[in-house]
Amino acid sequence: QVQLVESGGGLVQAGGSLRLSCAVSGRTFSSYALGWFRQAPEKERQFVTAIRWSGGTTNYADYTDSVKCRFTISRDNAKNTVYLQMNSLKVEDTAVYYCAATRIVAGTPRYSAQYDYWGQGTQVTVSS
Repeated sequence: QVQLVESGGGLVQAGGSLRLSCAVSGRTFSSYALGWFRQAPEKERQFVTAIRWSGGTTNYADYTDSVKCRFTISRDNAKNTVYLQMNSLKVEDTAVYYCAATRIVAGTPRYSAQYDYWGQGTQVTVSS
């Protein structure tokens, strides 16, 4: 069984930064694509970014348009951890952020239904 535990959320002013972490249990961490989703109150869960490791130092990442050039996803296979560095935060980034893992072997899936395992979520609140 794979378990994911997020941390690093909190309250930050607009323009600030936060770094989310997601620790993933399991011995096949490197074979999973990992994603971050977010859900604001009364809104559907939204894809933020995903990353797939392709061997060596090569990772492929994908981002939703609204976070490109502000957010960066990375992974450390030795630590079984995926990170989300969020810079230039905006009020509209306020949401519960979830990390997720999928056994899909191709691409960087963007749909929540494609993911097999989920963390419990961490709250990010950006104030104006």
